[in-house]
Amino acid sequence: MTASLHCAGLCKSLGGRPILRDLDIRIEAGEVVSLLGASGSGKTTLLRIIAGLVEPDSGSIALDGRLVWGGQTAVPAEKRRVGMVFQDYALWPHMTVAGNLAFGLHSQRLPEREIVARLDHALDVTRLAPFRDRYPAELSGGQQQRVAIARCLAARPALMLFDEPLSNLDAALREDMRIEMMDLVRREAITVVYVTHDQAEAMAVSDRIAVMRSGEIAQLDTPKAIYEAPADSFVASFIGGFSVLQGEVRDELFRIQGGGAEAVRAPGAGAGAGMLVVRPEDARPAEAHPCNRLQGKVLSRAYQGRCWRLAVDLGSQRVRLDWPDAPPVGEPLAFSLPPERCVVLRT
Repeated sequence: MTASLHCAGLCKSLGGRPILRDLDIRIEAGEVVSLLGASGSGKTTLLRIIAGLVEPDSGSIALDGRLVWGGQTAVPAEKRRVGMVFQDYALWPHMTVAGNLAFGLHSQRLPEREIVARLDHALDVTRLAPFRDRYPAELSGGQQQRVAIARCLAARPALMLFDEPLSNLDAALREDMRIEMMDLVRREAITVVYVTHDQAEAMAVSDRIAVMRSGEIAQLDTPKAIYEAPADSFVASFIGGFSVLQGEVRDELFRIQGGGAEAVRAPGAGAGAGMLVVRPEDARPAEAHPCNRLQGKVLSRAYQGRCWRLAVDLGSQRVRLDWPDAPPVGEPLAFSLPPERCVVLRT
């Protein structure tokens, strides 16, 4: 049975350095939530605290309303019904696929009939039944990852934790494995906390994303909401390769700092200092939106397949744009931004 998760006021320090700062997060049963952040943001520490592998300094953790850590309560990891899929798979090399799955079940002293039923189900849903008698060294990276997931499923967890599970796979296999893995956990209706530093991966797998910064959650929302309305400049810079331009708003006109007379219309933006969020894909030809025409100098270009990613100098600031062709480096470029896409964040 899947479970909800509620972490409240979690704090953790290592060597006197704060890792988690009074962190709160609530995840509903059956929900997939990603912890997205740079190295050192606290996401893996939070995952290990939820699993019971690390103790917080303070706070509480509840699964389905039942306290597993906090006050005088400290439920050990093996009794939390939490499964964890590690980055390095952590398979026993001397055991077959079936042996790896059965090892933890035998340690729980389950009846043999129950072990066989769980084993068969986990191998079936992960399409590993033909490989049950093979050893990890005889499997591909993707197959080894499926074994790690199957082992977790066989334990019937209420909550599954994924710690950068696809980082060891090549790009093409990573995407295929991601689709397959998330289809599996959603069919099994398991609550998932998924750690990654890859924003594209977080966008693809999550019902909601928690963007982490220095042990705190900077924003927790749906992928669409975070992309369309980032909470601040940190989130905007971390998600999607956005550019954040400093400037000032007056009469719904955002004047770019150091950009001379350059300004764009930003409907609904309040007066005062602010930051304009520019998404690369929003760039349009200059004539598309004459009221929001800007001009800069091309600093670099890189082919992205469907377009060219340009770095454009606007004076004292730079902006990244997706462009249909490859203007020469060093040449001027005029472009425009749709007014309805001009999001201004307060400083």
